[in-house]
Amino acid sequence: MMQALQYALEEAARSLWRGRQSGLLSTATIALALFVLGAFLLVTANLRRVSDDWSRAAEMSIYLKDDISPQERTAIEQMLAPGEVVAGFDYISKADALARFKQTFSELSSSIEGLGENPLPASYEVHLRGGQGGSSPIDSLGERLRTAAGVADVRYDRQWLDRLLSAIGVVRAIGLVLGTLLTIAAALTVANVVRLALYARRDELEIMQLVGAPQVYVRGPFVMEGVLQGGIGALAAVVVLAVAFFALRGRYLMPLSSALNLPVVQFLSVQMCVLLVLGGMVVGCLGGLVAARLTQS
Repeated sequence: MMQALQYALEEAARSLWRGRQSGLLSTATIALALFVLGAFLLVTANLRRVSDDWSRAAEMSIYLKDDISPQERTAIEQMLAPGEVVAGFDYISKADALARFKQTFSELSSSIEGLGENPLPASYEVHLRGGQGGSSPIDSLGERLRTAAGVADVRYDRQWLDRLLSAIGVVRAIGLVLGTLLTIAAALTVANVVRLALYARRDELEIMQLVGAPQVYVRGPFVMEGVLQGGIGALAAVVVLAVAFFALRGRYLMPLSSALNLPVVQFLSVQMCVLLVLGGMVVGCLGGLVAARLTQS
């Protein structure tokens, strides 16, 4: 078996070199298909990290009426007792809210002082436990707080999280569709290139079959040729994707992440890169098998 694999590998390498121009086309097609798929995986993986980070840092803001009584505040704080949903909360008085506003929007501080009185309400900033984003316990807590006496409004960024999750799903679906179409095109291209190599050596193959050579020696090199094309194309796709990613990360993505306080963007994991290379080899193998079967029939 090892001898047959060695023979197939050596013959496939020679065949690739002889037909390097046509082989370059199929290899480039596989590289393009897996580059597109890898890029979409890279985007969705980082969007998922952003979503998880925002979900863990999710906060609920509860704005209070100016005439709220101490008893009503006590009732609200009892509802905000730490538990499965709430990790803790901070009380922000009207004076604290005004000081924060002046610090954050210093250019507008003169405008708000011109109003005479502090228009900003007191509030509670509720820290939610991670993994609760978009779940029914938070919805239930928000509804109870909205109807509580002394509460003017309740704000929770669930809609942003839901939109981000929807965007991740759409991007992933587009990537899978494009990756699938390009992968099918790559497999067909490999099959055509391998068939050209088979036709070029038809006389030699017929002689090998007449003398009783095993099929693994007759067809094996062409299947291996497809595997090599797929592996080389996939490896090229990963390398080009890595070079483009790290070039963009240093110039654009890192400053953007710092400015927006987002998690640092990361490249695909080693396991995912290995899976992409193996996927390219499988695509090439399928193309080689199809070509060998069609030519044999």
